[in-house]
Amino acid sequence: MALLNDKDRKIVREQLDEGLKRPVTMAFFSSKHNCELCDVTGELVEEVAGIHPLLRVATYDLEADAARAAELGVDKAPAIVVLGGEEQQNYGVRFYGIPSGYEFVTLLEALRMVGSDSVELQPATRTFLNELKQPMHLQVFVTPGCPYCPRAGVLAHRLAYASPLITADVIEVTEFPELGERYEVMGVPRTVIDDVVHIEGAAPEGMLLGKLREALAAA
Repeated sequence: MALLNDKDRKIVREQLDEGLKRPVTMAFFSSKHNCELCDVTGELVEEVAGIHPLLRVATYDLEADAARAAELGVDKAPAIVVLGGEEQQNYGVRFYGIPSGYEFVTLLEALRMVGSDSVELQPATRTFLNELKQPMHLQVFVTPGCPYCPRAGVLAHRLAYASPLITADVIEVTEFPELGERYEVMGVPRTVIDDVVHIEGAAPEGMLLGKLREALAAA
């Protein structure tokens, strides 16, 4: 049974038509161990890919394809890594969990961004990224029912796409409760930067930039 109805598929196709200019591959990782939603996530990824001719899926097993997982920075499943172009370039744009509810927007925006080969960021943010000298890792904890979470996830993915030194994981926290406990996620969205700085809510770009600077200072 299809996960998207005809109306949703039409809307998704229209939005992708506006954004996609080059091939985009969703590298999907599943696991046979402790991954209750891997099958349905895989079905969703395949269904989305079938909507537009520039979308593709590469399916991997987290354990059997450990080398590929390590190459793309994947350490849990289900996972989706959005890769760009015929060469499947990795930008560190990752989603862990099923992109359902409001989080479907986060996946769709990642596909549009990578497929358009363009990203909108403020001049101050671009200057920061151009001057960045060391890797930074963002983890954005979200839930499908949170209407504010896509703003935080999309912004983190934009930073990762714009800088080879930044990776951004959007994590559906109810699927990874151990991470929720580790990072004391009491509400969403919650963005954790390099395990040393966090910010609550869908913070505007300028505020997140300040937290990135704070994380660098704390390193």
